[in-house]
Amino acid sequence: MLPRRSITALPIAALLGAAALAKPRRASALAAQPAPLAKPEALTLGYQKVGHLAPFALVEADLGPLGVNLRMVEFARYADARTALISGSLDLATVGPADLAIALAQGATDIVGLTGVGSSEKYVIGRNGVTLDSWNDLRGKKIAIAPGSAVWFQFAATLTEKGIPYNSFTAVNIQGGGANFDQALKRGEVDAIVTWEPFESIPVIEGYGFFARNLEYSRSRAVGAELGMLVATQTAARAKKDAVDRFIWAYAKAQRALSDDPARFAEAYARFTGLELNVAREAAKPITLGGVVTPEQIAAQARAFHQLGVVPRDVSAEIPKHWDAGFVARANGA
Repeated sequence: MLPRRSITALPIAALLGAAALAKPRRASALAAQPAPLAKPEALTLGYQKVGHLAPFALVEADLGPLGVNLRMVEFARYADARTALISGSLDLATVGPADLAIALAQGATDIVGLTGVGSSEKYVIGRNGVTLDSWNDLRGKKIAIAPGSAVWFQFAATLTEKGIPYNSFTAVNIQGGGANFDQALKRGEVDAIVTWEPFESIPVIEGYGFFARNLEYSRSRAVGAELGMLVATQTAARAKKDAVDRFIWAYAKAQRALSDDPARFAEAYARFTGLELNVAREAAKPITLGGVVTPEQIAAQARAFHQLGVVPRDVSAEIPKHWDAGFVARANGA
């Protein structure tokens, strides 16, 4: 549910704390391929079928020879994967950066952040014929949002920094996957949507929507440009450490391969999501693969959105204890 308090009740200073905008960081070299496990280990990964996670399509080829049996379970939303991870059904999951704070605030402490997954510019997508030249043009419009989602956090934080009252437009809550946003826009039920790729590019490619280029919302200082992050249960990170090490190594390798070859990235995007290649090519263009989010940024976000009333308890001080950069460091040969 959306918070009852107006987003403008949150002081802008709360959003302008330690969370500086981050850029993907890439080590100079990938570590040497790890040795196979002495005894095969199973890992269960919760994921979403979105383009910035296309590296997952490449990891199984490396993991098998390393003795890691990967089982992938698809979820429509980050929040659903978070719930499954908390319940113990998964070892690893891709979630939104706010999901770590949300889980901790709910008392779920068997969770640890491992790395970000990528970054991208984010634009409000308008319906053809609707004027969206400035943030003030949101006033009076019907805007489709996914309450509590990663993109909603980005959008809401940006509105605060721009001084746009959240109640100056009608927020239309859309449940389910991104295709539901596109259908609402296409049918004229809303004037604009705040969603994720490839569902941002589809209205543009199909001719019923446009990127509102002046309404870019990935650069708020509270949230930043991240597209999500990879987390694990603390239990798996300890008991299956060697298998998780190999998974992160294979994932880092796949990210690099796709980052270095845009055409291959588009092809992997298309295969992974089931999109037509021409759609995947466009949707892949704004995405930069690689870790973006930092524990400091997550802590600042947790603090800010607790003040807003979205996260019920301020868990910012707990974030460092629930972040393990060691897996990525080992994958990068550090």
